[in-house]
Amino acid sequence: MPSCGCSSPFSAHECFRRIANRTADAVGSPWAFLLAIVVVLVWALTGPSFHYSDTWQLIINTGTTILTFLMVFLIQNTQNRDAKAIHLKLDELIRAVEGARTRLVHLEHLSDDELADLQAQFQHLHDRLARHHERGTEPEQQPDRAA
Repeated sequence: MPSCGCSSPFSAHECFRRIANRTADAVGSPWAFLLAIVVVLVWALTGPSFHYSDTWQLIINTGTTILTFLMVFLIQNTQNRDAKAIHLKLDELIRAVEGARTRLVHLEHLSDDELADLQAQFQHLHDRLARHHERGTEPEQQPDRAA
């Protein structure tokens, strides 16, 4: 069975995930940044040789446009995966903490109005704790459960 350098048989999603992660790691490195600087410098230094022609300008414009277009998909893939992983970790923490509001586990599925209400509740809690901190007092032991 074909593979994309993966140890498991070819799966389009798994292959893309691995390629996206490897590419994101590579292009996020200092070496990739240095390579980009070198490419731009070489391009700039060749300007006089090409008399700063439209073709000379088109080379850098086309190259950067194609790279940007492809990177959008790779970045979106890695951000989506990271967001899912963070949500799962936070969901596990919420589930594991005694007394935590488990309805927060599916926060990303709430409407904008529900999120605004919840944000207001947390702002109220933050303000209350800040007032206690300013006074040098401890808040009551009962957590704010307005939701």
